[in-house]
Amino acid sequence: MLEKVVIANRGEIALRILRACHALGIKTVAVHSVADRNLKHVAMSDEAICIGPAAPRESYLNGPAIIAAAEVTDADAIHPGYGFLSENADFAEQVEQSGFVFIGPRAETIRLMGDKVEAIRAMKAAGVPCVPGSGGPLPADDMDTCRRFGREIGYPVIIKAAGGGGGRGMREVRGEADLEAAVQMTRSEAQAAFGNPEVYMEKFLENPRHIEIQVLADGQGHAIHLGERDCSMQRRHQKVVEESPAPGLSAEQRERIGKVCVDACLRIGYRGAGTFEFLYQDGQFYFIEMNTRIQVEHPVTELVTGIDLVREQLLIAGGEPLRIRQGDIVMRGHAIECRINAEDPDTFMPSPGCVNAFHAPGGPGVRMETHLYSGYRVPPNYDSMIGKLICHGSDRDIALERMRVALGELIVEGVKTNIPLQLRIMADAGFRKGGQNIHYLEKRLTERKDKSIKLG
Repeated sequence: MLEKVVIANRGEIALRILRACHALGIKTVAVHSVADRNLKHVAMSDEAICIGPAAPRESYLNGPAIIAAAEVTDADAIHPGYGFLSENADFAEQVEQSGFVFIGPRAETIRLMGDKVEAIRAMKAAGVPCVPGSGGPLPADDMDTCRRFGREIGYPVIIKAAGGGGGRGMREVRGEADLEAAVQMTRSEAQAAFGNPEVYMEKFLENPRHIEIQVLADGQGHAIHLGERDCSMQRRHQKVVEESPAPGLSAEQRERIGKVCVDACLRIGYRGAGTFEFLYQDGQFYFIEMNTRIQVEHPVTELVTGIDLVREQLLIAGGEPLRIRQGDIVMRGHAIECRINAEDPDTFMPSPGCVNAFHAPGGPGVRMETHLYSGYRVPPNYDSMIGKLICHGSDRDIALERMRVALGELIVEGVKTNIPLQLRIMADAGFRKGGQNIHYLEKRLTERKDKSIKLG
């Protein structure tokens, strides 16, 4: 069992990790930036160390400072949460080489799955269905080959950064005339954003849903899946609402794709929590990437399965074999998560500032994950997400109604939030029907904007 864990993150996920550690009797060290000295988990941790200024590159992306904090506090492990250094293979390697446990997969696994081209190759070898594509990086100086790939795959296609992720580094191409410019622009963006100019090509699916499979593996020959999440409500490739189970997906489909993912985990020697992300269209799953970390939306899986994923991460990192077996996983009811952001609900501009009043909703099946409190100041230096509201019910309709009520109860004064947007989504007939594709929300937002312009 681990004895002391450095929490190398901030906000709601840092608080989530702290609570899981304390429930297991594990001491915690909060590392934080100057801007985050008043975060809730910093006050609640056993020890706290400031590792740098507000800028992420000088604090939460400063691997040596985080490792130094582990050294001076005599910790034995580092939990990266999500974002920041959570999928940085070099950091994971440095942590292990410094004598600490990295709470996540091995560095070589992160490196493999972080390169989307290599990940697709590995998944194909493991029998995981993938989107038709170039099968490798596009040549840097051979547009004739790129055009041939485009014709063979069939337009529209999408150009993606090999080192990308999180919805960044991709560009849709509707016809050959636009291909060269798209490849060059995506390559330049990939180099600037990820330090890797490699790009690849895939078929652009017109009507897909985003469905992902949650897995747990101990790296000792045991792996399970915990069902799926539907994350199709997206804006600019960023998830807005997530739910589990996916509307309309049968138990047979769930078990079939879940087994594929479990077999892939065993094949690559996966360790910890992870998520296989798929595009789902016409009854077929197509692998797009694997997230080698805990996901923002993990609570919906926890509510329908009753499994504490962060607790399992900690136990696995401590060397314990996975005690849960596939037969133990039973999905009960339905859960929905709304991401709560400090941003204008119409323009989506970030809204940092002081939270003058905060009140969390309550009631049966309501869970609020947030670091907010009255008087807390939302800094302008980080992602605008300030919390997650998750509601569970015996079926989807009950979960939806509980979410509608909970959103109405949630009070965040002093900064703008996207609560009005989430209320509109919960009331939207198409969303309530279920099974909408990844373009649905963008389309509805465009329609609303066009309507307001005409009215104006």
